[in-house]
Amino acid sequence: MLEPMKQDQEPTISEKSPATSQNVETEVEEVPAKLPESSEDEDKEPQPHLHARTFLAVFAVCLIYIAQVFSLVGAGAQGQLIAGHFNHSADTSWITAPIAILTVVLGPIVSQAADYWGRKWFLVILTLCGAVGAVVVSRASSMGMVIAGFTIIGIAFGAQPLLHTVASEVLPRRWRAWAQSAVMISNAVGLAGGLVVGGALNRNGNPDGFRHHFYIAMALFAIAAVMCVFTYRPLPLPLQTRYSFQEKMARLDWVGYGLLASSLVLFCMALSWSQNPYEWSDPHVVATFVIGITLALALIFYEAKIKKDGMFHHGLFNNNRNFTIALLCVFSEGIAFFAANIYFAFQVSVLYETDFLIVGVRFAIAFIATIFASLVTGLYCAITKKIRWVTFVAFMIFGAFFICMATANKDSSKAVWGYAVLLGWALGMTLITLVTVAQLSIPPELISVASGLIISVRSLGGTIGIAIYNAVFISATRKMGDNVSKAIIDAGLPTSSVAEFVTDLLSQNTTGLPEVPGVTPDIIGAGVNALLDTYTQGFRNVWASAAAFIALAAIASVFLFDPSKEFNNHIDAPVEKEEDIYSTSS
Repeated sequence: MLEPMKQDQEPTISEKSPATSQNVETEVEEVPAKLPESSEDEDKEPQPHLHARTFLAVFAVCLIYIAQVFSLVGAGAQGQLIAGHFNHSADTSWITAPIAILTVVLGPIVSQAADYWGRKWFLVILTLCGAVGAVVVSRASSMGMVIAGFTIIGIAFGAQPLLHTVASEVLPRRWRAWAQSAVMISNAVGLAGGLVVGGALNRNGNPDGFRHHFYIAMALFAIAAVMCVFTYRPLPLPLQTRYSFQEKMARLDWVGYGLLASSLVLFCMALSWSQNPYEWSDPHVVATFVIGITLALALIFYEAKIKKDGMFHHGLFNNNRNFTIALLCVFSEGIAFFAANIYFAFQVSVLYETDFLIVGVRFAIAFIATIFASLVTGLYCAITKKIRWVTFVAFMIFGAFFICMATANKDSSKAVWGYAVLLGWALGMTLITLVTVAQLSIPPELISVASGLIISVRSLGGTIGIAIYNAVFISATRKMGDNVSKAIIDAGLPTSSVAEFVTDLLSQNTTGLPEVPGVTPDIIGAGVNALLDTYTQGFRNVWASAAAFIALAAIASVFLFDPSKEFNNHIDAPVEKEEDIYSTSS
């Protein structure tokens, strides 16, 4: 078993043999994989003097992030409302699932392709796809059209790894945590804004509230794409001119992409179908699950033994263990985020609030806390050049949030206000530290591939989490009718009136419920309490499932080491000419 590495034993990439020493025929052989050596005396390093062009590039990608998460939280927080509007409540999970699946599948493709064709036009074109998808959702006339719209929005999320890549590579490496803090703050702004706007638009049961939300999302995507066209003007990458179009296409990992997409979709379909409407033993579930797992195993074998420079580029894992641990941790962080994104607002709306705006405000508190947590984390990492223990603390905070939510019931309204702050602080810490440690622990030529894999694995966790949560939540709530029936019979309702009472209660027919023969206020109260208690059990299943993954991540984070020597003034991919950056002496 690995022991946590002592401070004086920390390996640095410059102390390791570069990825080329593994005799792997990869691009790292053609582009030196060794990171710039860090000066022992920072004062001897040339001090960069960046201009507006660099900061406008960072602003552009942050604006794209705001547009993406504004749509994502619209899908998550309003998913139940949208599905209910089209009488397809059982298909709620398929509102957010396409976004998560396409982030996983497209992330590695876009990340690799961006090394050959540049980052800019992938950012612009995919962001415009988000605008198109938002229009489709806003004009939807059926549940199928809604899912199609979110699938098109999901295409825009294929550019998400590039947002983390560009923000990092255009700034000095010693500012890496600050770069990720900027990305995370834009994430929080988009999420908080989406929640409050969505809550206001859907207040008082407005049936077209979600449509207006996605009109706004369309405008955000369009503005972000235009801003990127005019503000992000990167210098050409070496690989952009080295190969012909055919050679570039041949270097992409097409077999791996196909295996990843097919295995993930089948796996998610199997979990989504389990107990909704099929039992685990049903061939629909078993066959789909087995085929999905088989394809996943084939992907692992192919990437490990055959395609060594694909989306799981072996150069990412040759230097040290940090990148592997970061993948495991970010997988769990993805599970955690999607649990909160879908079920926190859902629980608040079912158990505590009827005003959709207040529901949004409650969730937005988490992302306001994220802004402050991001600033504190960026400052801490920049000053101390440490990552390890702040990551562990972040996962402990995450664990505290899930434990608190798992103990909440219909009487925990006031406490849940505070639990949102725990969620926000954890979100504001984990992604910053994990992306930073991953990017500083690999050859700089692989930063795009690394970022793509990190974000895809995060979304993979979210995708699997959505399916797991759907299954465990339905396993509890499918007993709703039986639980309500038992409670109202015990309270004295005649057996002949039970079916009518249960139907009215579950359909929220507040006018018909008091007219049920034999009903009394005490019987209505007993029925409502049984309904809320059943929902509470479903939410508890979700939070407990997420907590188990967070515990695993917290343990893994202890084995990270701090890449302190890699926090230097080198800029991996400047958007300004080198003579302009270093022309003024410090």
